[in-house]
Amino acid sequence: MPVSASKERDLLSRYHLTNPYPNEWPLTSEVDSDSDSESDVQQPKHRNGNVRESRLSATYKSIDRHASLRSLGLSGTQKTAGGVDSLVQKDEPDPLGMAPSVAAELRRKGLPVDDDGLRNQFMLSSTSFSPQLFLAQVHQDASTQELLQGLDFLSRSIEQKSASLKVLVESNFEKFVRAKATIDNVYTEMRTQGAEPLEPAGRRPHSRQTSKNQSHFRNSSNPFSPANKPLPSDKKKNALTKESEYGVQGIKAPLTEVAIKAEEVWGPALGGREREEGLKAILGSMEQHKDVFRLSGSVFEAIRKNDYDTVIADYRVAKKHADDARNVAEYARSNNASLSEQDVNQIILTARMWHDVVAQIETFKRDVWRRLKTSHGRKPKAIVDDTDKELHMELIGVLLQLGVDENPIWQWLNSRSLYLNDKIARSFERSRIEIEILRRRLCNNGKPDAKALAQYLCSASGVASTQLVMGSTANIDTPSVTAFWEKVHASINALLSISDGVLGEVIEFWETTQSFIDNKAQEAFPTAVFAAGLEHLELEPDDVASLRSGAQDLVNLLRENVSAFFSDPPVEDLSDLYSPIPPTPIAPDSAQATVSPHIKRSFSFPQDVPPPSPRSGATWEKFAFWPPGGNSLSGVHYLSRILALVGTAATEMSALSVIRTMRGGAEPLKLLVGAARERCIQALCAAWVPDAERCKYMEIWVRNAERRDLTTMPSTFMAFEEKILAGMQKIAYISEASTTAAARGEELIVPPSAKLLQAVRGCFVTSLYKALSGMVENAERPGLDGSKDADPDGVTLPLRALRGSGGNAENMVLDARNQNVRRLITLSNLAHLRAEIVPQLIAQFESSFSVKLTEESKTIRDVLSQIDARLFQAYVKPTSTALQATITAGITSSTWAPETGRPTDARPYVYEVLLALVLVHSEVSTTAPPLTNQILSYLLEHSSLALISAFKSRPRYTLSALMQATLDVEFMAQTLNNYTTDRASEVQSQVYLTLDERTDNEARARLEGELPAMRGVLKRLREGTKGEFGCFRREKRGGREGRSGSGGGAPRA
Repeated sequence: MPVSASKERDLLSRYHLTNPYPNEWPLTSEVDSDSDSESDVQQPKHRNGNVRESRLSATYKSIDRHASLRSLGLSGTQKTAGGVDSLVQKDEPDPLGMAPSVAAELRRKGLPVDDDGLRNQFMLSSTSFSPQLFLAQVHQDASTQELLQGLDFLSRSIEQKSASLKVLVESNFEKFVRAKATIDNVYTEMRTQGAEPLEPAGRRPHSRQTSKNQSHFRNSSNPFSPANKPLPSDKKKNALTKESEYGVQGIKAPLTEVAIKAEEVWGPALGGREREEGLKAILGSMEQHKDVFRLSGSVFEAIRKNDYDTVIADYRVAKKHADDARNVAEYARSNNASLSEQDVNQIILTARMWHDVVAQIETFKRDVWRRLKTSHGRKPKAIVDDTDKELHMELIGVLLQLGVDENPIWQWLNSRSLYLNDKIARSFERSRIEIEILRRRLCNNGKPDAKALAQYLCSASGVASTQLVMGSTANIDTPSVTAFWEKVHASINALLSISDGVLGEVIEFWETTQSFIDNKAQEAFPTAVFAAGLEHLELEPDDVASLRSGAQDLVNLLRENVSAFFSDPPVEDLSDLYSPIPPTPIAPDSAQATVSPHIKRSFSFPQDVPPPSPRSGATWEKFAFWPPGGNSLSGVHYLSRILALVGTAATEMSALSVIRTMRGGAEPLKLLVGAARERCIQALCAAWVPDAERCKYMEIWVRNAERRDLTTMPSTFMAFEEKILAGMQKIAYISEASTTAAARGEELIVPPSAKLLQAVRGCFVTSLYKALSGMVENAERPGLDGSKDADPDGVTLPLRALRGSGGNAENMVLDARNQNVRRLITLSNLAHLRAEIVPQLIAQFESSFSVKLTEESKTIRDVLSQIDARLFQAYVKPTSTALQATITAGITSSTWAPETGRPTDARPYVYEVLLALVLVHSEVSTTAPPLTNQILSYLLEHSSLALISAFKSRPRYTLSALMQATLDVEFMAQTLNNYTTDRASEVQSQVYLTLDERTDNEARARLEGELPAMRGVLKRLREGTKGEFGCFRREKRGGREGRSGSGGGAPRA
């Protein structure tokens, strides 16, 4: 098969051949075998000369060679390691003509065709072609005949290619000659420029053979050679001579400067490739170990966000990487083997990561320890599901998963015990100091006004009397005293309240401790905590004993503080206020502002602390919890609430399992309750009696809205006593305290002792006596004869205050200046007390304290009767004395007895007596209507006795005198018939006996005949005086008696 000229040319260029029939293959395809002697001479120069020139020369050759290869435009060629195309085909037909593809045959025989080094040994176009290997592998099964046929095929192919090459040379011979001459002339000119002139050589005809045999093919001359021409001296430096450094001397300095400038400008850009390679290596390493690189930052972010789960998860991953790296190093050390570069990088990166993570975790642990030991504030009860874990459980779980040397459960419980101990000591002692300062201030305010204090006692009734008088809402005590009580109650509540006090925290602490001791609280930990190990999940026996002792100490400290508060006298030295307790590691000074959030300071401590109150012998000076000047009403109100807290707290503390195991059990708590109750009752009894004395100022001389015959005083006094008795009952039996311990068989709150009940009993009776005495004192005050504005005793103050208000208040106010009015209304009040109020109070006392006041009831009734009789006599005695004087003067007068005839009218003294009784009737009926019958009956009896005494003063009575006496007696008796009692009828009978004793028989006989006429006269007189004495007539039912009620007493003897 003939080869075209173009194909032959491509082959010669590809394999660097000089003829298509070479004797042997060139050594390499990269070196040009067509080099002249000049090149051979200059090669050492390149090796020993300037390095930069060698590099440039190599670069030019590479560029020229690559350009020539690219000009071939061959397809399907392989690439070298530097990415340059080569003429070796990836696949080619069998040169022997037996197979279309050599690569396919190799694959069929199982040889690795993808390996370029192995495949090139089978490719004819490769310089590494191995005929032996080609025949042994590709044609190992071929017969001799097939090989001979292949040889013929190969010979024909070579002949075809040789013929193509000959045609190419013959057709382009002239072009080759001209190109060679041009190249020779240019080279000679460049070499001889600036050199010394040489002798002209003879011209030789061009011979290709001669050119080949000379040392350099460019040395041959031609007719166009300018070798004999002289050259200018300025071109000498560009000559290709040794002196001119072969033509580069002229451009050496500019090139150096340009290289320097290029290095300055393009150096960073060209050096960026090295940095790029470094960055690629770093990125590759980071990509390979990205999990290790991200752990440190991930742990930092998780700690910053308090994402405990992520912290633990990342720590475990970091620990796993550290363990892996440690295992790699340990394996290499144990096997005495060297580490690979990858293993070294892994160990270094892991070590740096682990060091950083451990440092962060240790700092995080310290912060978690700190938070755990200070996480002791009360947390409101969770209203969500169980996923809302408590803070301390979460922190303990974190520490257990991260691994710690100490038991976090024990550390938290112990720190909470110390915190509670410190909180009790600080908060309550400070509260005691604040209470003492308030008490001293109250004492230094001076003695309060009794009348003003009485107005606060009236608030117990719930009526508007206090509001009418003071123009303000009812209060149980002065604002300063109320503030003191509120402070005391807030202090006790902050200490003993179950919901928001220290005791609630103590109970919660022990319940939590017990659950940890019983291993129940540990069940709330997540599964990861148990997976981390069981080392610190259980408490040691010594730790349990210490926690039990700490809980017992807390209960004892609470009990001792409360006992000292009630039992100890007021604090004399307040130096504790300025000598605070040294701070503890659990509760530093900076955190003390939140130690007692329930006790708010209502004032800042002044520089001049009030001095101790002077001793005056008052009973309240013995009690640190009692405000000076405080009344029993506010005391019983607050002390009942405080004792309820004490009782509830004692029962709750006694119900704790740690208390039941103590020596003595709940006995100290029982003593605490008894001592606090006794001190409270003593203080109340000491204030009850003085308040009962102040009850006389409850009388403001204003009618009761429901009972106009009474003032507001009885109902106010009854309400006051009922409040005191109800509060005393709550204090004595502590009935409002819970019975948690009692339900478990603990009789902690026992009934009060007989001695304590006797003290309450005596105070109750004494308070009644004091109140009754005050009522009599109000009634017996002398009347005012001076100016209306004069009011030294303050009794009539409400009269002026209420009269100025107008409206219905005018009808409700009594004339307190009139002593008779005061006596009458007091008599009505006493009657109401004796009939209703006192029996009701006695029944309430007996029911509240389960005792009978038989003797006391009889004594109280006797005292009431005596007071009533004394006050009644004080009212009627002036009137009865005046009536007796009038009757005596009238009957003993010389003009009393008529001289002759039948009398037609009663004597003037009778009218005077009746008019006096009309005034009495008017005064009594308008002031205390139920007393009208009682008083008028009493005065009628005494008037009858006065008549007897006066009639006895005359020795004898004539018929006319007898008729006059009969007319006077009958007119008076019939006019006052509605007030006639059995005693009055008996006395009137005695009047007639007295007259009969002093009358003769004749007069008696004649009197019988005059009786009809006298009845007519008497009737006429009754009719004539109907208007004047109509007030003595009997009222209809439903009238005044129905309106006034049943306040009247029994007829007076």
